[in-house]
Amino acid sequence: MARSKSTFVCQTCGAVTNRWAGRCEACGEWNSIMEEKEGAGIGGSPKTVRGKSGRIVELVSLSGQEQPAPRITTNVAELDRVTGGGFVKGSVLLLGGDPGIGKSTLLIQASAALTKRGHRVVYISGEEAIDQVRLRAARLGLAKETVELAAETSVEDILATLTAGPPPEMVIIDSIQTLWTDSADSAPGTVTQVRASAQAMIRYAKQTGAAVILVGHVTKDGQIAGPRVVEHMVDGVLQFEGDSGHQFRILRAIKNRFGPTDEIGVFEMTGGGLSQVANPSAMFLGERNLSAPGAAVFAGMEGSRPLLVEIQALVAQSPLGTPRRAVVGWDTSRLSMILAVLDAHCGVRLSGHDVYLNVAGGMKISEPAADLAVAAALVSSLAGVALPSEAVYFGEISLSGAIRPVSHAPTRIKESAKLGFSSAVVPEGVLKSVKTPELELSGLEGLTDLVARIAVGSNLNPTDNPED
Repeated sequence: MARSKSTFVCQTCGAVTNRWAGRCEACGEWNSIMEEKEGAGIGGSPKTVRGKSGRIVELVSLSGQEQPAPRITTNVAELDRVTGGGFVKGSVLLLGGDPGIGKSTLLIQASAALTKRGHRVVYISGEEAIDQVRLRAARLGLAKETVELAAETSVEDILATLTAGPPPEMVIIDSIQTLWTDSADSAPGTVTQVRASAQAMIRYAKQTGAAVILVGHVTKDGQIAGPRVVEHMVDGVLQFEGDSGHQFRILRAIKNRFGPTDEIGVFEMTGGGLSQVANPSAMFLGERNLSAPGAAVFAGMEGSRPLLVEIQALVAQSPLGTPRRAVVGWDTSRLSMILAVLDAHCGVRLSGHDVYLNVAGGMKISEPAADLAVAAALVSSLAGVALPSEAVYFGEISLSGAIRPVSHAPTRIKESAKLGFSSAVVPEGVLKSVKTPELELSGLEGLTDLVARIAVGSNLNPTDNPED
């Protein structure tokens, strides 16, 4: 009898080796390599599978009549915005987020909203018992909705249940790490099981036209756990973000084959579940101190949505040999670049100061258009002078000290005017392309112009060292 072969698979990155090791050479994780037998399932040797001969498929040209993808709308505006107008039939979405962030709450509310519109929704829980899901639904006031529940982890049993009755229009799997299939000879949660289970659910979605949502756990650094190949297999990846210290939650589209990426939906966690935030800019700017130095309002963009947030900076004399650099909600490397440009081109030396930077409301910003607002907040805190409360800032700072124009300037300005701001400090290039009576635009060619404006009325001299 032929001896079955075994391979060793890293449960973090999916790397395959022919022998066990304590540390994975691909990703560097310790004690993540487990033995898995080669079989007929996903990852098995091609020699063990006797498949039938292939069929000839029809080849067509690129030209043809384009049909819009049929969608299932929930009437939850923030959720429909992120998905690109609703869930596409036959699509598979992967939803990730930290434990306790509200993934199950969001999906229960979305399921109830779909059943109200006459859609059949099946909710499969692999982590909680049916009574636990019912308790959550009762707490949210959704116990009377016709969502069909089941607590099961076997992929074969789930597929048999789904095909036994009328075809559902939405299937929710919570979570993909708890599923296991007979086609893979390994423990639930391993790379092989997650990949095989996801492939089975994707095949079901494509064959039946049901929209499938897979919930995924995340690692310590916020990445969706399991093999990255699952993110490539699905049609969309949604990330549910939030901070335990804030009640606000942000649903972000990282990948979407049927809509825009980097789109966000904003929710607020309340005692009755997640509620939509129709005007997130007003939410992030609420209760700000208009007379405090070190605060600047940034007119940013998240996908197609303009979003105004307050950037707070605190610059204090450091008693340490190596000053602190603490950043919340922004890129630490980007802050180091802004500090270097202020030092080299503007004479504002912060090498002996602790610098703390925070984006208010728990928001995370990644676009370089926030450079100008960050620099304004830093200089304002150092000079001890409050910035004009009715002004917004946006612009990218180059290493030469020049301020570069950014995209979607008219949309940023329009949103600022709608929220009651009367002026905007922008790159000089924006003035040539944007003409608006709504806001008074102040153009800047270089960062030295910004420092000179803030230094007026303070004892800060941009050409001198503040430490002297």
